[in-house]
Amino acid sequence: MARMYSRKHGTSGSKKPAKKVNPSWTKYKGKEVELLVGKLYKEGKPGSQIGLLLRDTYGIPSVKTLCGKSINEILEEKKLVPEMPEDVQALFKKYALVKKHIDTNKKDQTAARGLNITASKINKLVKYYKRKGRIAETWKFDADRMGFFAE
Repeated sequence: MARMYSRKHGTSGSKKPAKKVNPSWTKYKGKEVELLVGKLYKEGKPGSQIGLLLRDTYGIPSVKTLCGKSINEILEEKKLVPEMPEDVQALFKKYALVKKHIDTNKKDQTAARGLNITASKINKLVKYYKRKGRIAETWKFDADRMGFFAE
């Protein structure tokens, strides 16, 4: 969402390889990776951290090429998907922290703008996830409840 809320072009990063072929040097098979994903999730790791751990610790370059499914698809099969998607939870946490900052610094207008932008990002993502069926249609974003995320 880089351009929508600023004049910046976003950040560049590393790209996945063009070939969707499993490298010959991987030690793990698809079933082993699925078990690892389930084990790491039960340890409390979110999906993005699971991918990083698999890449850095276990030497698995891409779960999708190895298993034919993404990490979220594997978690859905094992019925381990959290009720609220990870990116929405991160925005909740950010919203709560900015709200806590504004409570102590009432004249910080830049933070107030950031709070409005974060709320609109939350609403936009929630609308998307309602269309996809990940969030119930009756769920509504309540700014007053967000205080418990700031810890």
